[in-house]
Amino acid sequence: MNPARVLAGLVTLGILATGGLAGDTGPSAVLVREGFDDADFAGRDWYDLSAIRLAGGAWAGANCLEYEWPGPDSAVKGSAPMRHLFEPGQEVFVRFYLRLSAGWGWTGRTYHPHLVNLLTTENPAYHGPASSHLTLYIEPVAGRLRLAATDMQNETAPHGLTQGPLRGGYNGVEWDSADVLFTDDKWHCIEASFRLNTLDLKNDRPNADGVVRGWFDGKLVVEHTDVVLRTTDYPAMQINQLLLAPYFGAGLLPHPQKLWIDELAVGWGRLGPVPAGK
Repeated sequence: MNPARVLAGLVTLGILATGGLAGDTGPSAVLVREGFDDADFAGRDWYDLSAIRLAGGAWAGANCLEYEWPGPDSAVKGSAPMRHLFEPGQEVFVRFYLRLSAGWGWTGRTYHPHLVNLLTTENPAYHGPASSHLTLYIEPVAGRLRLAATDMQNETAPHGLTQGPLRGGYNGVEWDSADVLFTDDKWHCIEASFRLNTLDLKNDRPNADGVVRGWFDGKLVVEHTDVVLRTTDYPAMQINQLLLAPYFGAGLLPHPQKLWIDELAVGWGRLGPVPAGK
């Protein structure tokens, strides 16, 4: 599959809606739909695929996507990272269902696991998330829902980093839910939205009006409306890539465990829940 060809097709079509998601009640501007019911991911324009494991017990439909860590020092098994391009936009909404295995353990640190990433038109189709012009994160950390952003690749850009100085090879700002939310092994609906801040091009500076929001089972648990995610170094920046890449750093995992993802969608408006079992 050729990501450049796919992206050109998206621009031509205006909106891409892939198959495999039943019961979506959200707006019509759906850019990606994936129910993980069958293994034809390349046919639905996913790319960078090396391993896929489908499992039963889905929130809806026949199957869900399974990721496994067999031991504390193990890399993720079962399913590997996977990507999907979509039509670029200034504001993007993501919805997926997430289930963590019984007795799920956290790292005891203030970071990991990484889970769902968004990248922008300022990086190519296969670019890694760790050092980019902007990476956006949606992940559970220490039981809270975390939204975050990094822009390490901008260290030498004229206007520098938007998310603070590098700290041990990392920079970033995290926006966590106030409450611990992930306390069981049940399915939960995770929603997030990111809106890029506007730019004052005349005065060569960003406006602090970017928006970051997160919902847990329909409840708004993260909201910030004064965020800077880009500078005038990147006036054409738009969000255009979804990357599923669950990751624990080596030695941080307390014991073997799994997680499952189902009924994922990306759109230009809030997508809403999917009825269980549909």
